[in-house]
Formats: sequence, C-alpha cells, structure tokens
Amino acid sequence: MQIRVLGSAAGGGFPQWNCNCHNCSRLRQGRLNASARTQSSIAVTSDGTNWVLFNASPDIRAQLESFPDIQPARNTRDTGIVAVVLMDSQIDHTTGLLILREGNPLRIYCTDMVYEDLTTGFPVLRMLEHYCGIERHPVPLGPGESFTIAEAASLRFTAVALRSKAPPYSPHRHDPHEGDNIGMQVENLETGRSLFYAPGLGLIDRPVQRLLEAADCLLVDGTFWRQDEMQWAGVGTKLASDMGHLPQSGDDGMIARLKPLTRPRKILIHINNTNPILDEDSPERTQLRAAGIEVAYDGMEITL
Repeated sequence: MQIRVLGSAAGGGFPQWNCNCHNCSRLRQGRLNASARTQSSIAVTSDGTNWVLFNASPDIRAQLESFPDIQPARNTRDTGIVAVVLMDSQIDHTTGLLILREGNPLRIYCTDMVYEDLTTGFPVLRMLEHYCGIERHPVPLGPGESFTIAEAASLRFTAVALRSKAPPYSPHRHDPHEGDNIGMQVENLETGRSLFYAPGLGLIDRPVQRLLEAADCLLVDGTFWRQDEMQWAGVGTKLASDMGHLPQSGDDGMIARLKPLTRPRKILIHINNTNPILDEDSPERTQLRAAGIEVAYDGMEITL
C-alpha cells in the first residue's frame, strides 16, 4: 500500500494568507527552518494506478499537479482517482470537490451526517449535481462493518466515529451526532498491513485506542501543540478542545497517548500554522523526535 500526503496543514495552510503569527511571518522572511504546506489530504493505492482520495481541500488542483502518478493519462481526459472518502464536512476538507467537477460523476463515500451537512448547510453536493454529478455511498459505522471499493478491491476500509464537532454551518453544530467526524482504518488484504488516518481527533476513546494499537502506521491529528494555542499566538480565543482537537502537549495529550505505542510508525498531520512543531529547530520538534513521532509534509510518501 502506498500513501501520498497531498497536503499536511490545517485549514488556511501554512503560511496562512492573512496571518503574521510567529511562524507565518518568519517563514515569509526566510528566518524559519520550515516548509510551506497546503491543506490536509492524502491519497492511497494498492496498485499504483487506482487511488482513493481522502478529503478534497481547496488546494486540490495544485496538489494533483504536483503528483504525476495520480494522472495516468490513458485517455484525453483521465484521472487515477477512483473514489473520494470524506472524513468530515469541514470547508477545508470538502471545498476542493468543486475543483473536480469537470469529469465523470464523483464517487463519494461519506457518513449520513456529512451527507446532510453537504446537502443543507454547505450544499456542495447539490451544486455538483449541476456539473459532473455524484454517486454517493454511505460509510458504515457499526461494529465490525467495513467497505471496499471495486477498483481498489485489495483495500478494506473500516470507519470509527470520533468525538469532535460538526462545522459552524451544520444543522446540528451544537448537537453532536455519530458520524460528524470519523477516523479510518485502511487495510491491505494481501499483506495485512494497515493505516489509521484521523486528521481531526479530539478524544482517544477505547475503540480509537484499539485501532491505534493495531495499525502499522498512524496519520493523526497534529493541529495544536497546546490547549490555549490560539490565545498564546494572539490569533483567537478558542481552545483546541473547543475546535475538536487533542493538543500534543499535556499529561493526556497526543504525545502521551502515542509514546507507549511500539508497533506503528507515528506521524502527525493537519498542522495548524501556529504550531511550533513546524519549526524543525524548535524544542517542541525535538520533543517529538525523542518520542518517536514524525511530522507530515506535503509530498511525503509512505509504503506499507
């Protein structure tokens, strides 16, 4: 199984277009040992030709252009994308669907809650009906339930509901439902190797813990270093938990939860522009290295 990190940043990318925080300003000035990043998305394949896209960020066009393998060029108009799996209905994970409107109907896999959001509060799927159209497939969330995709038949997908928040435009923003946000186990049925992907993860409960322990590779929420990061960086007032993210630091933070895991390769993705781990020379990045945790970057390739 091959995994391509198309984008590794949180919403707004890095540097964010209107932000002059300690990271964004120094990157623009060439004073930060860091790489620019687009908004988070990955693609997965088992055969090198048929790719499953996870989320479609506003940066999707540039991400696809920088990745020739996803354009097999078998016909005048072609793509290696056989399906799009949506992990939630956030703008930074779904707006890119509009960029993919000039082809055949998009095969979309999403939960019922995400489908509701994307046909009401942010009706991008209704909009696409006037262009390429969509083929919507529900993502099951019941115990032991999984699904496969015909063109990627050697991969099995198993979703788990995460405790997080629906976006502000959701009809149930303040009434969380199962399926607002999911994590996904992707297994290669031929090799038995697996990935667990969860770019938005606010709480690690027992079902999530089991998937973390079973995976060969983790790509999980790296949005914030600290709970009060938005306040600390001077760009907002919300806490990490208010936005559905588990910060890396703290007694029960992401580092503490990942450090004991000995089986998987551990990688953080969906990094906010304020997070000090973007600075490769920072003490925070050193702390991650000591814990055996990596930081995803655009163009990162993982083979399982």
